Amino acid sequence: MNHINHLHDEEPHNALGISALNWLSVAFLMYLLLCAVGLIEAGFTSFSRDQVAPILAFATNPVAGLMSGILATAIIQSSSVVTATLVGLVAGGLPISIAIPIVIGANFGTTITNSLVSLGFAKNKQELKRAFSAATVHDAFNLICLLIFFPLEIMFSSLEKTIGFLVQRLSFPTVSTEYLGNHLSFLQVVIKPFVEQIRTALSAYAQPIEAVVLTGLGIGLLMLSIGFMSQILKMLMVGRAKNTVGRLIGKSYKSGLLSGTLSTLLVQSSSTTTSLGIPLVASGTLTTRNIYPFTLGANLATCITAVLAALAVTGNRMAALEIALVHLAYNTLGIVLISALPIVRWAPVHMAEFLGRSFGRSVLLIITYIATVYFLIPATAILIFH
Repeated sequence: MNHINHLHDEEPHNALGISALNWLSVAFLMYLLLCAVGLIEAGFTSFSRDQVAPILAFATNPVAGLMSGILATAIIQSSSVVTATLVGLVAGGLPISIAIPIVIGANFGTTITNSLVSLGFAKNKQELKRAFSAATVHDAFNLICLLIFFPLEIMFSSLEKTIGFLVQRLSFPTVSTEYLGNHLSFLQVVIKPFVEQIRTALSAYAQPIEAVVLTGLGIGLLMLSIGFMSQILKMLMVGRAKNTVGRLIGKSYKSGLLSGTLSTLLVQSSSTTTSLGIPLVASGTLTTRNIYPFTLGANLATCITAVLAALAVTGNRMAALEIALVHLAYNTLGIVLISALPIVRWAPVHMAEFLGRSFGRSVLLIITYIATVYFLIPATAILIFH
């Protein structure tokens, strides 16, 4: 009898040990997912960084500027690179009235990373559908913001006038680049060494071979990490564990906003932060509705980092500040306006769920969506409106 009781006592301990090991595995796989996204972005950036300025040079009017921002950011998967290039172009004479639509376009183009991450769930159609829905809630929110604010900017130059007045009238402190590097680069500390080791190993290869291999390794690692993570999450996300994650991210609209903001301030990449939520939705732990406020918080936080970075600029600081503050104001006003109106508050979720049902049925449909929305439509519009 005592022997039987002893066995029963051991079972909870063994279960706890296995559960802890599984959670450590998820943490490691999330790290690999972050590294995979970093490799993909490094591959695109190293191949395409020099192509940013030529693409933005097509921005001769607001519509062409908007589409140039989408296309350039989709190609290099980095809105910060586009914004940094934009500062130089503004300093060289590009009108702010054209630069602002480029920022709006870059804000939309950066969401492509999430759609690419959703492809990691290609083996399971149901998971793929949920993952793509979670990925496109960011697209849907940015599309609604674009449809609201882009026409207003063309007609009234509201952001240009308001932010221009603010930058000219107020005195902003200077933040050293050393401070930014030491205190706001958790993502760099965690991921950059891994990415740099891979880049060093591939340094003997010329472009575009290095970029192609980097991107290929990133996609391979992405598929591998998501595949294992999906299986482990299915075992873990039952009962209390599922409720705990739900409380952290999906408890309420406000808590989702706050957790998304803090997470992105920590890692300095909205694409990376929101990408981490996709496996949770794909596994059924959270829903697209749960992850939506988290995505909005991430969208907001990446602009705050851009403002801090602009304060460290030593060249045309006024232009850098104006562009960064336009980005911050655009996302803040979008969140406030959409959140305040019940009729549109959950519209991005409904749109994303529709996209999940329509395009999330197969990898081919998702690739068609990505190619059309981020490349074909912007490129065609640039040719028409340039």
